[in-house]
Amino acid sequence: MKLKKAYHNQKFLDSPAARPIRLLAEFLEPQQQLRREGIKDTIVFFGSARIRPEKECKNKLRELILRQKKSLYSTKYSKHKLEELKRDLTMSRYYKDAVELSKMLTKWSQSLREPNRFVICSGGGPGIMEAANRGASLARGKSIGLNISLPFEQMPNRYITSELNFEFHYFFMRKLWFVYLSKAFVMFPGGFGTLDEMMEVLTLVQTQKLKKKITIVLYGKEFWNEIINFNALIKWRLISPNDIELYRLLDSPKEAFDYIVNELSTNYPIETQKI
Repeated sequence: MKLKKAYHNQKFLDSPAARPIRLLAEFLEPQQQLRREGIKDTIVFFGSARIRPEKECKNKLRELILRQKKSLYSTKYSKHKLEELKRDLTMSRYYKDAVELSKMLTKWSQSLREPNRFVICSGGGPGIMEAANRGASLARGKSIGLNISLPFEQMPNRYITSELNFEFHYFFMRKLWFVYLSKAFVMFPGGFGTLDEMMEVLTLVQTQKLKKKITIVLYGKEFWNEIINFNALIKWRLISPNDIELYRLLDSPKEAFDYIVNELSTNYPIETQKI
């Protein structure tokens, strides 16, 4: 009987001993595909998978109110659920803003003579990630999705460019690809995942592990000022006062667009703009 070569032995490739091979594959496969598509650099959007579009939030709120009128829910449950859905509706503005900002940035990118500059990149899932890819799609531009396999089966959103849709097992390899081609990050409101990604990027920039110039926007002043007290870190001498210059707090698509484009144009002079 002819034996299988090691690289054809699926049992071995799935084993702990072959983990380095799987890690390398999650670096080399995206690298090959991104090069094939001519992607030079990216603008990365981070944010919660739980933030939904306004229409979806309004529909859920309308359905709850209808069920309340028919007395299908207990009063206690209805009040609690009503408050949750109202908060979801309030947060939906960030989905809308992410779509708009991504659309604006993609149109700007398309105005450059050199193709595939500053392509929108997201984590590939729902919520703010979907909004980022959706905005690029509305502008008829390419966008990247770096999805991660999770126990609750996060699925890639339908707005990612099919040739730029990637699936990762290892969080740290996915993070590498977020950072590797990035020239700017936009951090929308999010939970543990977004906070983890944001702090890692800030740490890399603060410690000068990234030699390139990186533009960082924390989008949503009210949210970020409540969630993280950077001034307290300065007060307790845990970060330098200069560290808060690493990012800019902004609150509208127009503000964020103007700031990002100005920073990118300064840090990476674009002399090939169309006349």
